Amino acid sequence: MSKREDIFEKLDNLIEQNQFELVSDKVDDNRLKVIYLMNDAVESFIVFENARITGEYIKDYQGEINTSLTVQKNDSTGNDEYVLVVHQKDSVCTVFFEDVSFEVNLYNYGRTAHFWIEGYECLRQLEYKISILRDKLDYLGEKYCNDLEKELANLTDFPPLNYCFYPSVPEKYLVPRDNPWEPTDKAISVMLKVAREQQDKMLYQVLVLYKQFKNRKLAKVIATMLHRKSHGKVVESLMEKMTEATKNYPTKEFGKTADNEHKKILTRAKQLQNKLKHKKIKSEIFVEEPFVVATDSIEYKVYLMIWKKSLINTKVEIQEIK
Repeated sequence: MSKREDIFEKLDNLIEQNQFELVSDKVDDNRLKVIYLMNDAVESFIVFENARITGEYIKDYQGEINTSLTVQKNDSTGNDEYVLVVHQKDSVCTVFFEDVSFEVNLYNYGRTAHFWIEGYECLRQLEYKISILRDKLDYLGEKYCNDLEKELANLTDFPPLNYCFYPSVPEKYLVPRDNPWEPTDKAISVMLKVAREQQDKMLYQVLVLYKQFKNRKLAKVIATMLHRKSHGKVVESLMEKMTEATKNYPTKEFGKTADNEHKKILTRAKQLQNKLKHKKIKSEIFVEEPFVVATDSIEYKVYLMIWKKSLINTKVEIQEIK
């Protein structure tokens, strides 16, 4: 398959999912961008080159989309051009373009977190990052992931840690996966490896059973173990692995003024973290960031996750730093 054919296949996949969202309906430098995959790990776009657009495009349209793609001669240039007609209910827009390209921007998401659901935040932020990592792998392919990312992405198929027990977003925003309750041997092997590294013999033994008897009862037992203090090193190790896997990706930049303001907030967070460290209180810094290319409703925020004293369960406090 040629590069162009691969991009058109990506466009077909979007349309099959009833997705067609332009970054802007204004042509910029003879280009129009269609959002392909957007999350905290990646912002990617199908780009129409030498493009123009006519008709009415409805931004944030949520209904059914119908499209047709043909090829014709451009009367002005004499070149072949593609004609993509997009129907959004009663509105129609037509995109003319001569070629396509694919733009991918990868970002460091190791310290990204959204605290939309209270309780078990350590596990929920892990579930979120594993989920967006898996989307990155599934939609973009292995060449956009390093070896550690490919290993960690298997954990979407580990029910005790996926949205079956620790969803990071409210139910109405969940994008269901096929058979979320069915663990894979690869996913369990990743967890066995971490349990072995952390010398967590009890969790390791239960994981061995789970690999043999893949049932919901054992999944619940393991999910409960993961929020116990006695197994906290395994969860912390997974957090560290995620940080390690993403450390070589660039951080997002929002312009000099905004970046300077963000640095000030991060400095305040680090100062508070150092004070807590002197008191032997564990904490981690997390950030919540908007998209770079396509604006959204998320604002830049910095949080400190502070481990609290407890007898049985791991408990943390989330403090926003302003």
